[in-house]
Amino acid sequence: MDKAVVIRPEFEPGRRIVAVSDIHGNLPFFQALMKKIRLTSDDILILNGDILEKGRDSLPLLRHVMALSRAYTVYPVCGNCDGLVLRFFENDELDSRFFTSYLPRHPESTIRQLAREGGFEQWEDLPRLRRDLRAAFPEEWAWLRAMPTVVETEHLVFVHGGVPSLEGMEELDRWHCMKNDNFLGQGHVFSKWVIVGHWPVTLYGAHIPSSAPLFCRERKIISIDGACVLKVDGQLNALMLPSEDSESFSWTAWDGLPVARALDEQETGGDSLNIRWGRSALELLEEGEELSRCRHLETGRELYILNEYLRRGEGGLWCEDSTDYRLPVSPGDLLTVVRKTKAGFLCKKEGVTGWYYGRLSDIMV
Repeated sequence: MDKAVVIRPEFEPGRRIVAVSDIHGNLPFFQALMKKIRLTSDDILILNGDILEKGRDSLPLLRHVMALSRAYTVYPVCGNCDGLVLRFFENDELDSRFFTSYLPRHPESTIRQLAREGGFEQWEDLPRLRRDLRAAFPEEWAWLRAMPTVVETEHLVFVHGGVPSLEGMEELDRWHCMKNDNFLGQGHVFSKWVIVGHWPVTLYGAHIPSSAPLFCRERKIISIDGACVLKVDGQLNALMLPSEDSESFSWTAWDGLPVARALDEQETGGDSLNIRWGRSALELLEEGEELSRCRHLETGRELYILNEYLRRGEGGLWCEDSTDYRLPVSPGDLLTVVRKTKAGFLCKKEGVTGWYYGRLSDIMV
């Protein structure tokens, strides 16, 4: 069992702290978010895991963050996706039970991108590929190896997946700190703020889909994974503090979606459903041109699902994350537009996704 690597830097008072998690190889989103928050060399930037994998720009993002670390104060925390890349460099224990099937199916993976750049993309001999990558990319390997599992300060703890306790963190299993599903559902309470990613926050909401950071103030936990890359309406969140000893948290996000201004008022209506990953089995009731009426098998609820979100697999019909939630909207509100249909608009407001059936101005951005 590899044990967690815990570092305890001292953050100077008065320096703004910015935490970003689960970038997943989305370099344009990361660059846009850093521009939006006006990152400066006075800030302390915490990259709270899963910098790599799933997105198409993992290697360019890795190089960008490595360069950023030389000019700014950056603490990259290792997430499970980053850990998988590191484990390929380190040893062959996952070759037969993971990488032999994963690498051929994922041309966007960091390993595949490194192999293409080095001119030795082949999968029949993973030990040889490992030797080639180690020889060709020692700086990238060393940078990944140096990533801690936990960053702890006087008032804050940053860890990708989560920890059961703040006591004896060096004795914890490193992988379980990185991949710790449904952390908020485990009932932990802490004496200092624990900031985590890994589990998209929208998975916690049974009724309203939200990608905004989730604050559990009574338990001192903040979950900030906005499902960047993973979901059509996902976003990259930045959690900010004016100083290490402050509790005045704020946040902003980037989702890359077009923006429009609402022209009509809309009240939210009744009970709603947030169909989430792993709980998305459906029965098709009536097929439509843009949306189809379906029954959500877990709850028995009927709702309209975007046809482009419908999927068929071995287990039957399912869908990407979907909802029938009606956003509360006032005239003049800025909404990001996820999808336009003849029936209405699937939009986001302050990180929350829902339907808007009023009029929108022309797209502003």
